[in-house]
Order: sequence, then structure tokens, then C-alpha cells
Amino acid sequence: MATLFPFWWVLRTGLSTTRSLPAHADSLLPADFTWGAFRRVLGLATPEEGRAEGGSGATMYFWVYLRNSVIVATLVTLGQVTFSTLAAYAFARLRWPGRDTVFFLFLTAMMIPPIFTILPNFVLIKQLGLLNTFAGVVAPSFFMTPFAVFFMRQFFLGISKEIEEAARIDGAGHLRIFARIIVPISAPSLATLALLTYLSAWNEYLWPYLVGQDDSVRVLTVALSVFRQQTANGSPDWAGLMAATGLSALPMILLLLVFGRRVINSIQFSGLK
Repeated sequence: MATLFPFWWVLRTGLSTTRSLPAHADSLLPADFTWGAFRRVLGLATPEEGRAEGGSGATMYFWVYLRNSVIVATLVTLGQVTFSTLAAYAFARLRWPGRDTVFFLFLTAMMIPPIFTILPNFVLIKQLGLLNTFAGVVAPSFFMTPFAVFFMRQFFLGISKEIEEAARIDGAGHLRIFARIIVPISAPSLATLALLTYLSAWNEYLWPYLVGQDDSVRVLTVALSVFRQQTANGSPDWAGLMAATGLSALPMILLLLVFGRRVINSIQFSGLK
């Protein structure tokens, strides 16, 4: 119950009117029940109707921002899963000088706070002319990450080498073994990595905020922050903000409900290798 309470509070606030919230701050039920906040967020209400319920009257292009979040999260997931899996296979199966040393140095990148890389990345994206583009938002997260490589490498180490040796006797090379044998066997772990990457990309805020200020590429996390700041009377439109937050979190909640058990099982399995 304690875990579900924040979700209920978001829903309760979203079903209230902003004007009535201060007088019912300790109530567990919606204050002056209405769907008005959700209608405002979805673009089904006029600014005048929003202000009549105590809202700011600000406009939120929810469907545009939802589309942008889906595009960004999908591109990041496709890139990370593809390149991280290839790198993990190279670290787990290929023999080359300095492999273990390079892998150790690669893992040390996990100890570097992301904030340290934001400034040089921003300068690079600006010099490339990619500000306010999907390419600029996606670029720093598109390729492999230390966690993704480590996660998949642990799984690959648990795959029997006899299977690959049998394929190699039949004349298969590394790429063919990887595509025809390793990838199908690794489908559960790949799905788990894809889900974790998608969740991370969906919830990312700081980098999209820096490089994606235009409405055409603005993602939901940034849009929520902008919506909160658009106040006409000095007080945030809490009902509208919570309605937008609930709708933004709904896709990820559904994904976790469907695939959550697979994520837990795959992480436990990989961690034992």
C-alpha cells in the first residue's frame, strides 16, 4: 500500500480542481471531482475552462510531446541494444590482446558521474549544429553504455562454447554465429536490456532539456517542467501537472506490469554468471 500511495495521490490530485485543493489538502479523495485537468492536458478544454477551475490556462501539446518521447526512447534503445550487444560479444568470446584490460577500463566509466560529460557533449552538439534536433537529443546515448555491455557480457559467458564450436566446424564465422546462434539464445536478456534502456531514456530530463527546447523535439519530462512554470497567478496548476504526470507515467507502468517479472529473472540470472 505504501508503494501505491504516491500513484493514488497523483490520480487524486489530477481528478481535483486546483482551486479546491488548498481547502482539502488532507483529504484522500479528489477535491471537487472533475476530469477537467485531464481534458486540459489532452487539449480538449479551452484556456478559459482551465482558469475557471483554478488552472493556469497554459497549453500543453501532450500528443506532440508523447510522440517525441517515443521517438527518442526508441532510437536510444535500438542503438544501445545493437552496439552494446556487439561489444559484449567481443569482450566475451573474441580473443585479442589487452581484452581484459580494455574491459576493466571500460567499466571504470560507470564510476564517472554523467554531469561531468554534459558540458563537452553540449559543446560538440552545438558545433555540429544539432541543437533542437532528434539527432542531438539521441546522440550521447545512442551507442553502448558500460552497464549494457557488462549486462550482456555476463549472459554471453554463460552460453556453452560447444554450440559455437560446432557451428565453427561447419564453417560459420563470428558474425554468422552471433546472428544465427547467440542472438536467438539471448532473446530474453536482449528484451530485458531493451526495457531497461527504454525506461532510462523515457525518464531522462537534463540532457533533453539542454538541447531540445523546441516544441518539435521537446520530450514529456521537459514539457512537464515547462508546464509547471506557466502560472498565471504565481501558483502551479497542480491538478493539470499531476494529470500530465500520470498520463506520462502510464506507458512505463504498463510496460513494467507486462515485463517486470522478466526483468527481475534476467538480472538475477546474469548476475550469477
